[in-house]
Amino acid sequence: MRVSRRRRYTLVGLGAVAYASLTFVWFSLPAWLDVIVADFGSTSTQAGVLTAAIPLTYVPVSLFSGVVTDYIGPYQAIGVGVVLFGGAQSGRATAEAFPVLLALTVVVGVGGTAITFGLPKFVSELFPPEQSGTPSSMYVVGSLAGTAAAFSIGRAVLGGWRPLFRYTGVAVLAYAVLWGVIVRRAPLDAIGHSAGAGPTDGRPALSMAALKQDLSRVFSDRPMRLLVVVGGVYLLVTHGLQNWLATVLQSRGVGAALAASLVSGFVVAQAVGTLVVPAASDRLGRRGSVLAGCAGLCSLETATLLFAPVPLAIPIGGALAVGFGVGGLSPLVRMVPPEIEGIGPELTGTAVGLVFAVGEIGGFLGPFLVGALYDLTGTYAAGLAVICLGCLSAVVAGRRLPV
Repeated sequence: MRVSRRRRYTLVGLGAVAYASLTFVWFSLPAWLDVIVADFGSTSTQAGVLTAAIPLTYVPVSLFSGVVTDYIGPYQAIGVGVVLFGGAQSGRATAEAFPVLLALTVVVGVGGTAITFGLPKFVSELFPPEQSGTPSSMYVVGSLAGTAAAFSIGRAVLGGWRPLFRYTGVAVLAYAVLWGVIVRRAPLDAIGHSAGAGPTDGRPALSMAALKQDLSRVFSDRPMRLLVVVGGVYLLVTHGLQNWLATVLQSRGVGAALAASLVSGFVVAQAVGTLVVPAASDRLGRRGSVLAGCAGLCSLETATLLFAPVPLAIPIGGALAVGFGVGGLSPLVRMVPPEIEGIGPELTGTAVGLVFAVGEIGGFLGPFLVGALYDLTGTYAAGLAVICLGCLSAVVAGRRLPV
């Protein structure tokens, strides 16, 4: 049992590396956004579309990806996802036109769905629900490490965005090969938390009727609908603020290098929230109330970025506090579905897919509205105000969740 447990945590660690690779690829574009916009002669609205392309991709792809993950299993889903976003990252290095760069960024998003839904499914098969907190925090922290590296290391090496995209894409593809070798030596049905814990064990064959049945079960569940609201706000804040934070801070007089470092600090604060909040929710036994508290914190502290005539320490502190709140939301929206009656580990992929399919509408609107409203008003305050108000809806939904 001890060896099996150690192997399970090792596999989650390898999954965390896959998630870190995804978020590095994902946020390497926002980290170089000012340079890329200048190279392509893009407007702020085009920049908003480009940074929102991956969240927008989740909307039509998520449900299909989540359902298929439940049937083919997390090993295969994660492997396919790594190949897709690694190949797209290499391709983006050679893009000479904005539409090509945008199309390849969409491919990154398609690959990302397999990681986003594959890892919660992976953990649900490796660990029982009451032990899922630590492994869930592990892979979310991995995603944050990749994001932080994109904004810090990513701009400091290789002399430009094209070499960075090219070589990191090749490195991700190499990791895909390593993943394929390793998982062949550790079949899930041999190391899962229950006997016969295979990805399709006891389930009907993949068919349109089975897909419709699973989707119907998830869509009809009221707690899942409430969780979708919370997930949408989490993605609104994450993509809306994180993609534009460096630019917003620069508009307040912060230098480019310091602004990039502060974005890394935002991600570090997310990591702290990811580690602290799930454990606190375990002790309190009220995940819904904790979700509401995190959303309330995000609303209050985003408001500190709205007003220019205040000491700079206030919006900087507010941004870090938002990072902590978002960090708490991130693992919880993934952990709650297996604990909802009628969902469980069997439909975790489909349930998380629903959260992101609908929720990524918020993920798209966040960065898009910040850019588009800036073009209309000449200030970032309008977009940030939308984020503040959106968080209040998550406070209400979180308090009504029966978990």
